[in-house]
Amino acid sequence: MATKPTIAFSHLGCEKNRIDTEHMIGLLAEAGYQVDSNEEAADYVVVNTCSFIESAREESVNTIVELAEAHKKVVITGCMVQHFQEQLLDELPEAVAVVGTGDYHKIVNVINRVEKGDRVSEISADPTYIADHTVPRYRTTTEGVAYLRIAEGCNYRCAFCIIPHLRGNQRSRTIESIVTEAKQLADQGVQELVLISQITTNYGTDIYGEPKLADLIRALGKVDVPWIRMHYAYPTGLTPKVIDAITETPNFLPYLDLPLQHSHPEILRAMNRPWQGQVNDHIIENIKTAMPNAVIRTTFIVGFPGETNSHFEHLLKFVKRHEFDHVGVFTFSPEEGTPAYTLDNTVSQAVMDARRDALMQVQQPISLKGNRQCIGEVVDVLVEQENPSTGEFIGRSARFVPEVDGLVYVEGNARLGSLVSVKITDADIYDLYGHTVEN
Repeated sequence: MATKPTIAFSHLGCEKNRIDTEHMIGLLAEAGYQVDSNEEAADYVVVNTCSFIESAREESVNTIVELAEAHKKVVITGCMVQHFQEQLLDELPEAVAVVGTGDYHKIVNVINRVEKGDRVSEISADPTYIADHTVPRYRTTTEGVAYLRIAEGCNYRCAFCIIPHLRGNQRSRTIESIVTEAKQLADQGVQELVLISQITTNYGTDIYGEPKLADLIRALGKVDVPWIRMHYAYPTGLTPKVIDAITETPNFLPYLDLPLQHSHPEILRAMNRPWQGQVNDHIIENIKTAMPNAVIRTTFIVGFPGETNSHFEHLLKFVKRHEFDHVGVFTFSPEEGTPAYTLDNTVSQAVMDARRDALMQVQQPISLKGNRQCIGEVVDVLVEQENPSTGEFIGRSARFVPEVDGLVYVEGNARLGSLVSVKITDADIYDLYGHTVEN
């Protein structure tokens, strides 16, 4: 019997892409393929691409070119394939196959066809697929954390965003399927589940006729996982029903990731956001009143076409007023195929960069203040790394999400993948420092 080829993966982009990668690895392993982290030793390399903004596409193309120069057979999957579809096979002769965002579950069939000498294009024009709990999955995250996708795609049409083109319209999984997968992950020893979709607060509207996030939260509260949190919560969807579910579910962390994007009503209208103007202030105030212990992260775009100095000053004051725990700032990227691509009154890159830096300078003392308030507290920390030369452990408290927020540096005894009690003794703008204590 012929030995099946070895396949390596190069994962680029967001955690949604990561889950697609994990399912592809699971499916290939189940089919008897060897999956290796060493690209040099592999017969094929699957590059799961990102195409959200130009810099992400450049990274994807550079990765593919480097692999081609190393004489690797490259299978291109993910968002860049969905974005450009048939163009990639014409423009990248080193690719033996391209697979769209709605077709990653066909990866075994694609490799089989490539092995027979075919050059394969497997792209659904409108993605409709979403994997459920029955699809094999091999996690690529650290031992204690897993992302749990509750829905895919988006029905909103924000002027700057290409996601609906790349991922299709919203399609939710059932509560039963999500809870089943959560239990499977808990059985693997996962300590933290991070719920993701494009708009988490819209979960269930497509299959249940109304948002069902509150019901999902309560159902997940019965799963034996210490920490559950969510990303991408539209503020307008944080209804009293959802807030009650969060506060009444012990293992659901009061961590809110709110993609606000801007504060000024004129810019929000230009962005085609589904809420307008001062509603942001009202919503943030309501959340802080209902959840005084909530940790709030948000992201903003500076330099959207038409953004004036006055608009930006409004945003600066908004950030100062609300004192968010974590803030990410991006400069506007014009994406072909979006309404914002053709807008006039563009802002120069130099001005965008200056505004980004100014906003981050405003945020830094706010972040430092929030972190320093943790000094003296004993908090749970999920241990994820160990520095073998110093014996120091690195993890996260409930205050931080993987990869985008800060870290906790821990002295003392701990075990990777476990939750330990840590007394915080110091803090800086981004990170906390402490030592383990007996429970």
